Amino acid sequence: MDVLDASDYLERLLNAPRPGTAKILAFFDYRVGAICKEPKLLLIPLDDHLCHRGDGVFETVSYHSRRVLLLDAHLERLRNSASALRLAPPCPWEDLRSLILDVARASGTEQGSLRILLGRGPGGFGISPMECPVSSLYIIAMHSSELPEKTYTKGFSACRSSIPARQSYLARIKNTNYLPNVLMTEEARQRGFDVPLSFDDKGNLAESAIANVALVDAQGVLVVPEFTHALPGTTVLKALELAKTHMPVSTRPVPEGEIYSAQEFLLFGTSPGCVPITSYEGRPINNGQAGPVATLLRRTLREALLREGTPL
Repeated sequence: MDVLDASDYLERLLNAPRPGTAKILAFFDYRVGAICKEPKLLLIPLDDHLCHRGDGVFETVSYHSRRVLLLDAHLERLRNSASALRLAPPCPWEDLRSLILDVARASGTEQGSLRILLGRGPGGFGISPMECPVSSLYIIAMHSSELPEKTYTKGFSACRSSIPARQSYLARIKNTNYLPNVLMTEEARQRGFDVPLSFDDKGNLAESAIANVALVDAQGVLVVPEFTHALPGTTVLKALELAKTHMPVSTRPVPEGEIYSAQEFLLFGTSPGCVPITSYEGRPINNGQAGPVATLLRRTLREALLREGTPL
């Protein structure tokens, strides 16, 4: 085994295989204090508790037509998640907002995705936060692509996951430990479904792996499952706000059986917006086609998010 000095190690490190570099547009590491556009230098210390303990929080924010969508809603949720972990950023929150916009501008693209990671920071491989004198902050701009148009007409297929809904005390924290979400997604893939759904211990619907869900019930009410065991998504909350002018809305427990009797079943997320779920466990929802509410909310969401987005 070679033992290298710093310069030789750095040369070998930069020549090491690095999948996914084509997706990275620009990134910021607070320790360095500057934006970089060389993906091979996107490196996080392994002793950052963000890595080996999942002790950190994150947000994924979209920008489109040079407007950052729901920026302040995402920042508010990031702040709430960090507060739950007694975690403060290494800079004022107002500065963090400016840094996000700087990275988006540096990407040089009209649209993309931003990942904001706030971690406990480097300092050791133990479990105590006391090891980490300064928290870490990483902001990454990435290429993003929209779903094919046919997805919005064909819709997703969904299944029940064997992975239970997250515990209530963790449900409102968007933390970096996503192992249950990974297992849910892989389980759905192996079974041939697009979307996995989790349920709480009472059999009520919670959420998908990386998105919220809702249904239009038999009475025509847009129903979002209670957020007791699910993360309140910025997109689904905006959709509820917009839907109120078109139909009654409700947030309540949703037993699994209601999925089969729903007029429509919908998925809401930062990247896809609003997508219909047209089948569940192999059975069609209503007539198995995208419904009018899915079409309406997709359009109104897109218009509102662009109109209200923060310009670059």
